[in-house]
Amino acid sequence: MVRFLVVPQWQGSPSARAMLLVDGASAIAGDLPRAATSVLDVPVEAGESLGTGVRRLSALLRTRDLVAESMTADTVVIGGDCSVTTAALRALPGGTDDLAVVWLDAHPDMHTPESSPSGAFSGMALRAILGEGEPQLALSPGISRDRVVAVGLRNLDDAEVAEAEGLRRLSVDDLQRPESLAEAVRATGASRVWVHIDVDVLDPAELGGVSDPAPFGLTTAALSAAIRVLREQLPLAGATIAGFAPRTPADAVDDLGALLRLVGAVA
Repeated sequence: MVRFLVVPQWQGSPSARAMLLVDGASAIAGDLPRAATSVLDVPVEAGESLGTGVRRLSALLRTRDLVAESMTADTVVIGGDCSVTTAALRALPGGTDDLAVVWLDAHPDMHTPESSPSGAFSGMALRAILGEGEPQLALSPGISRDRVVAVGLRNLDDAEVAEAEGLRRLSVDDLQRPESLAEAVRATGASRVWVHIDVDVLDPAELGGVSDPAPFGLTTAALSAAIRVLREQLPLAGATIAGFAPRTPADAVDDLGALLRLVGAVA
């Protein structure tokens, strides 16, 4: 049975409105089955960088340990900022040797502490999954680039462009054909897949509660259809839905239809 792990972490986000991620995670949690849902008591304080180039590192490490204590098979993680996926994969039962990662995001999150303009770990999350960047947070061993499928990238910093070119990539237009995602994941040779969804991969007309909206994104229908086809062809090791930051409770209600459709697709 699918289990939901709600991780209302905000400390990885670069946004001035980062704490809205806590409200977003809570809004989603309110519509999940209570018996199958656990909510982590993540640190409230910002935390310290501990002499590294990662802001709020001490809080991120504490949350990482909480995720490790709570991870089980078939878990859908509800963030919080999208770097919660790094903690989940680090603690994934069965490890990551046979795993592909689908990274659905308007941003590649391919910075290192040296290249990041903000020092926020959310912008380094995929790079850490590859085993690079801050050693205390990076996966070891990392997942190889040829087992990552990045979907919907359209807002890249200059320092990320060359790194993102090394990934398997699908555009928003590619997902108009639902089979394209499953085909790309099967081509990795992996036997399981983790699906990471930063909700800013959706077009702003579909969902407004994000900190850094990027136009020309996916529709909820196209994304849900692609995930359904993927699940028919490959076992899902788990998933993340992250990045929901509604400005008001009313805005959260407006967006919940799209969010619950994504929950249904991965769960």
